[in-house]
Amino acid sequence: MVSGPDGVGAVDPVRAALKGCCPRCGKGRLYRNLLEFTDRCPACGLDIAGFNVGDGPAAFLIFLLGFLIVGLAMWLEFGAHPPWWVHALLWPPILVVLTVWGLRVGKAILLALEFRNEAAEGRLSDKPDA
Repeated sequence: MVSGPDGVGAVDPVRAALKGCCPRCGKGRLYRNLLEFTDRCPACGLDIAGFNVGDGPAAFLIFLLGFLIVGLAMWLEFGAHPPWWVHALLWPPILVVLTVWGLRVGKAILLALEFRNEAAEGRLSDKPDA
């Protein structure tokens, strides 16, 4: 357990991401539904809506899963020569499941890292303007 920005113990970002729990208390749910964050942690009240993870996880997953699925599809095609419908039935469900899981974990880890590092938009120094 690492120390959070407000002095409260924070959960390890990877552990919080894999469990889908609050990065501050480790108890509350992070997601309202499959891919949408809740507004606040039900356990500790952390303002989750204030974090912005952007499109980083989606862009990363496009490249990673594209490379992985195309490579596996080529390996299967050149190794076993299955009919075309095997590819049509096999790869879309695998791709959807890996994409949703990857987005959940990717978004959660970015949120947890934003919390741990006290990330803020457009901040160049800690000193307030005079």
